[in-house]
Amino acid sequence: VQLAESGGGLVQPGGSLRLSCVAAGFTFSSYTMTWYRQAPGKERELVALINSAGGSTYYAAPVKGRFTISRDNAKNTVYLQMNSLKPEDTAVYYCNALRSGLGISYWGQGTQVTVSS
Repeated sequence: VQLAESGGGLVQPGGSLRLSCVAAGFTFSSYTMTWYRQAPGKERELVALINSAGGSTYYAAPVKGRFTISRDNAKNTVYLQMNSLKPEDTAVYYCNALRSGLGISYWGQGTQVTVSS
């Protein structure tokens, strides 16, 4: 089982980044996918999630209207489009796969996003 995040980096305030998370080793289309983030000295927090079919999404209040989560089940990939980035968005971003009802959860290694001028 593998979840591999990519797309992080350094960006100026107001800029954009697109994160990707490619899954392997499990039936991606059966899993709810979630992006979390963890800033230095803070707890990991949920950013956005999308259900297995891609028809339902949820966003945390700090990112609503700026971030968009999507998935391509044919490519076993979930995306996080991040616009209007702010310094407070700086964190390591992780993707998570959850098979609700079975309690199966997988995590990626994370990708660093730094928003700074």
